[in-house]
Amino acid sequence: MNLQTRIGLAFSLAALAAAGRFAAPAAAQGNGTASAKPEISAAEFERVFKQNNNWGRWGKDDQLGTLNLITEAKRKQAAALVKTGVTVSVAHDLVTEETPDNPAGRFKREVAPNFRTDTYFFQFHGTFVTHQDALCHYTFNDRIYNDRPLNTKDCFPSIENLKNGVVTRGILIDIPRLKGVPYLEPGTRIYPKDIEAWEKMAGVKISSGDAIILRTGRWARRTKLGPEKVLGNSAGFDLSVAPWLRARDVALAGGDVSVEAQITPVFVEGQTTPLHTFCIVGLGMPIIDDFDPEELAETAARLHRWEFMIVVAPLRVPNGTGSPVNPIAIF
Repeated sequence: MNLQTRIGLAFSLAALAAAGRFAAPAAAQGNGTASAKPEISAAEFERVFKQNNNWGRWGKDDQLGTLNLITEAKRKQAAALVKTGVTVSVAHDLVTEETPDNPAGRFKREVAPNFRTDTYFFQFHGTFVTHQDALCHYTFNDRIYNDRPLNTKDCFPSIENLKNGVVTRGILIDIPRLKGVPYLEPGTRIYPKDIEAWEKMAGVKISSGDAIILRTGRWARRTKLGPEKVLGNSAGFDLSVAPWLRARDVALAGGDVSVEAQITPVFVEGQTTPLHTFCIVGLGMPIIDDFDPEELAETAARLHRWEFMIVVAPLRVPNGTGSPVNPIAIF
């Protein structure tokens, strides 16, 4: 089934009514593998990219992308969700231990003998450190967001554009809870019909300017089975979610590994992380990787509330490709 057909299914009421018959190919359901031949050609991906991007939507000089959707009214709506004052970090601890999902050198720490100073070294892009990607972090056909040519001297638009922070309504999408399992298996793909089933179960409706946090149970699985390589081997959104994100005008998205399912071999020709390309370059969405939503999921279940105010404050780094972050959910 090609991408155009799958997107049509995702937005067709008839297809949604028959959602039980719309599933991932057997090779992609939780075993981390796929057929040698990509399911989606490079030409198909490019066609859908061009039909669904946000280039020029907020003017040719825009640098904020989907963060334009977080209006003052949206921030006020988010602030009104604060009822109990409970706060929850949605980041994972930084550790220096080398593991399959945290290769050597990602985070180093030197502490003075008198504990009066720390020196940190970050290599935050990857599969362990919770971080936000800037809009210059990905390219497509040597173009960056808003149809700008790739500039190899400066990273633009950089993470510094987010210096005023992100404050909006956050929504947790807990697919393991929806499915009645502790975690999803690597390679499991999540479709628009799954998100809408979660909305119905949780009593929420994702709307313009929202930030969504996808829980696949990556950290719960790690606790039970130990660390494993997750690059190219993780559950997440299927590519058919991309136009869904555009239709709902989601401002920010991320997951506990990535925003997308990663399968080896790749299922989109020439794209190891097609949703990164689509979201960052096409939508202008500065996504967050490596969320740790385990405590958030427990708190949300205890409070029976899946929406909250979320605050993200990236470091102010000129020409920065991204930043480690500690997102805070406030109920």
